[in-house]
Amino acid sequence: MGVGRRMKKQGPPPPLDESLVTKKRKAPLPENGVAKKRRTSGEELETRSTIALAGKPANPGLKQSTKGSFGNGNKGQAKKKNAAVKESAVGKPRAQTTPVSREELDEEVSDDEDGIDDPDIMEDELEGVAVGGLDALSSSDDEDLVGADEFLDSDSDVMDSDTETRRGMWSDEDDEDAEEKLTAANIVGLSGRLDAQTAQDDLDAQAELEEDAMRTNIAGDRPKILADSDNDSEAGGTKLAPDLQLLRTRITDTIRVLDDFAKLAEEGRSRAEYTAQILKDICAYYGYSPFLAEKLYNLFPPREAFAFFEANESLRPVVLRTNTLRTHRRQLAQALINRGVTLEPVGKWSKVGLQVFESQVPLGATPEYLAGHYILQAASSFLPVMALAPQEHERVLDMAAAPGGKTAHIAALMKNTGCIFANDANKNRAKSLIGNIHRLGAKNTIVCNYDALEFPKVIGGFDRVLLDAPCSGTGVIAKDASVKTNKTEKDFMRLPHLQKQLLLAAIDSVDHASKTGGYIVYSTCSVTVEENEQVVQYALNKRPNVKLVSTGLTFGKEGFTSYMGKTFHPSLKETRRYYPHAYNVDGFFVSKFKKIGPTAANATGAHVGAGNGVKADAADGEVDHTPVTDGEEQADDFGGFDDEEDQVYIERARKTSLRRKGTDPKARRSGAKANGTTDKAKDVPKVTEETVATSNGDAKADATE
Repeated sequence: MGVGRRMKKQGPPPPLDESLVTKKRKAPLPENGVAKKRRTSGEELETRSTIALAGKPANPGLKQSTKGSFGNGNKGQAKKKNAAVKESAVGKPRAQTTPVSREELDEEVSDDEDGIDDPDIMEDELEGVAVGGLDALSSSDDEDLVGADEFLDSDSDVMDSDTETRRGMWSDEDDEDAEEKLTAANIVGLSGRLDAQTAQDDLDAQAELEEDAMRTNIAGDRPKILADSDNDSEAGGTKLAPDLQLLRTRITDTIRVLDDFAKLAEEGRSRAEYTAQILKDICAYYGYSPFLAEKLYNLFPPREAFAFFEANESLRPVVLRTNTLRTHRRQLAQALINRGVTLEPVGKWSKVGLQVFESQVPLGATPEYLAGHYILQAASSFLPVMALAPQEHERVLDMAAAPGGKTAHIAALMKNTGCIFANDANKNRAKSLIGNIHRLGAKNTIVCNYDALEFPKVIGGFDRVLLDAPCSGTGVIAKDASVKTNKTEKDFMRLPHLQKQLLLAAIDSVDHASKTGGYIVYSTCSVTVEENEQVVQYALNKRPNVKLVSTGLTFGKEGFTSYMGKTFHPSLKETRRYYPHAYNVDGFFVSKFKKIGPTAANATGAHVGAGNGVKADAADGEVDHTPVTDGEEQADDFGGFDDEEDQVYIERARKTSLRRKGTDPKARRSGAKANGTTDKAKDVPKVTEETVATSNGDAKADATE
């Protein structure tokens, strides 16, 4: 049994016949996109026809149009084309047609075909003739050969490929010819052209950089800030929503100009114009009133002011203070970490603060919070108590104590020894004060509800006094954004007046002879000079028996010693300012006074009382309490007083006061007459023991008044 066909090995493939493979080549186009037509003479056509009849392959590289009439099967148009080709073969020039674009040329180029020059031979005589090598080609190639007839007559941009005379546009032969043409005679001209081209490229690159600099305001240009804003104001007939990105870009450009005004300012423009423009943009971008924006902007250089406004748009970190009366910071941190709280110490300057980054539980409802182990308190609120530095067994007054964070901090530093008077004028706020004191375990605290201005009369002789005065809140804008618009010039006149009175009352409430104390700390959550440095300067002027001392705080910026033409005492550099953009805490001001002597009785706002340190002896000046006599009254520039006319007003005011208290003025007068104690001059009843015992409820109320 013989070997099957499957066992026979296939032999090697036959050698490749190069005549069967054509070169794929695209004719390049010149720079203008139009190729020059190459005329073919009659002799060349006859030569090619003879080669085709002899069965030899024609010149490779001839491209045909796929859009020709033969491709569409139109025989009439094909014969017409052939006649035109015959005329061109005997020397008659072919008609000029519209040049073909590069896109159309790419569509008309076909792959792997042989070129035949004479369409007559291709159509009439090529049939039945065995051409060597063409039998191996596919039927699609035969169809392409038929379409070549139309290509010869069309004025296509594709040129005939002649291997002997044609070369590619970027061939190595062209480079060799260019090198051969470079001679000593033309080297100067060629190098000059190269230099000129290089210079032009550099100019183009520089122009592009300048254009980019104009768009992005790179250093070295002069931004057209005021001109653009003028155009916007003229074009803005209807008010539209501002472009925030444009406003921010203009703010940064204006700041850059103000930093280097001599180089970057527009010609003929003043610094005041740029300042007015940036204030206008700040009001539009951040939502401040023009008054407050200008007041805050004047506190800083332009770039720092921008950082301050930007910092007020983000909240400060959540901070809690460890209550050392109940736990330690390490134990509290471990307990909160176990509950899924991410935290770390607030800084080296505090031993009780913890900054919270993330919490999986509400910090105001944890068992540790309810047990009084900590209180949520801003980091800036630690600073006044740290500056006060209360000692054990001292008497301390907190004049504005609610909601109780600072009071509990003082109690923790004093370790529940001594006595703390926590006062607040608002009775509703005093409720939260009491709740926090109980929760945090402060046992040495007395809560009272007095007007802080009355405190030197109520009780005095304290070792230390903390006055965290009510203020405008310009340091806590991140918490309360309404401050941006609801603060007016009137507020910055009313609040400093109240703060000055409170500070004088705090100074008078301190015992200068205290062995361990005699200190007053004045703080606000505001950054304006009117509420801080000016109030401190007023206290120094009205109370020469106090001086500023160091706060003992390890960080913070010094207070102003001069501001917008105003000069303050040099010791104000002992005060400390805190900004949100600088320390990531709320805006705050802290100052510390030391009382070195008693307050004079004739001093402004001095209150003579037990233990308040007010000296009333004759050495410091006597106060004449003698009533004004008739002679002096006649010499009055106002012409004296009319007692009868004044009595009418006094009586009317008395009745109004009684009505407000819920007492009938007529019933009071009748009751007084019944008791026989009416004083017609003063109209005040005289109360005796018998009257009190026998009078009714109205009479008892009258006696109390």
